[in-house]
Amino acid sequence: MSTTRRAIGARLRHGERPNDSSAHRSFPHVSRSTLIMDARIQQSVVANLCNRPAPVEVGPFVFGLDPTTTSPHINYATPRPGTAVTEADVTALVAAFRAAGRKPRLEYVTSCAPGLEVLLTAAGFTVEARHTYLLCTPDTLRTPPTPDRLDLHEPATDPQRAALISAQNEAFGGDPVATEADVTRLRRMQGNGGVAVMALTDDGTCAGGGGAVPPADAVSEVAGIAVRTPYRGRGVAGAITAEITRRLFTAGAEAAWLEASGEDSWRVYQRVGYQPAGERLYIALP
Repeated sequence: MSTTRRAIGARLRHGERPNDSSAHRSFPHVSRSTLIMDARIQQSVVANLCNRPAPVEVGPFVFGLDPTTTSPHINYATPRPGTAVTEADVTALVAAFRAAGRKPRLEYVTSCAPGLEVLLTAAGFTVEARHTYLLCTPDTLRTPPTPDRLDLHEPATDPQRAALISAQNEAFGGDPVATEADVTRLRRMQGNGGVAVMALTDDGTCAGGGGAVPPADAVSEVAGIAVRTPYRGRGVAGAITAEITRRLFTAGAEAAWLEASGEDSWRVYQRVGYQPAGERLYIALP
């Protein structure tokens, strides 16, 4: 871990957000406690990208490069919270993406880099989406009962990991085949302290699942919550989300966050204790 990362982590643990004053001036309607949590969420994204197989440091950015896939949803960049960004930094970041053969793309909590969107749009980037992230803590988590004839398990073998990934891919409308690289990525995430949960039927079929990245500064992102079509409408997604979150908190995490893909998902997550918090921006260079 670099000196900069250690310093930011220590300051956040003591309730201080780096360069908080500039962000508070740009977002005067946002409370200081919210800005501190925003910074912790953003730092967790930085740490996640630093865990990619070949992360690239570009000035104030971390580009999470994974040579095994060209997916822009895995190969993206994010700014370190509270650091100043210049036009030259953006130019250097685009060059790093081009050199790696990847699409220039960023995801980040907007309050942690107040002027970055202007620089990116001036460089030709276009906004893909703005999402409100939802936050859960041990005090707000509610654990619903597991639906009948389903058991929740942590995949412990590569065939189980492949079954989980296949169910997720199918639920999201993609190719249900899990590649070796997909399985390796999931195994690596678990080995680094991440969480994966799969819902198994009586006959061993994987009905769905999801996971959470290794916590950073006691914060983790929950993602990939998916349920195959025949098993929807039974509370499976909520049970999976709650179990992943429970495992995070049991292991010492203090906060978990995620993003909802629509109103139905939003309601599912709120029922298990997730509440709207800050805003994240998705932006890419066409």
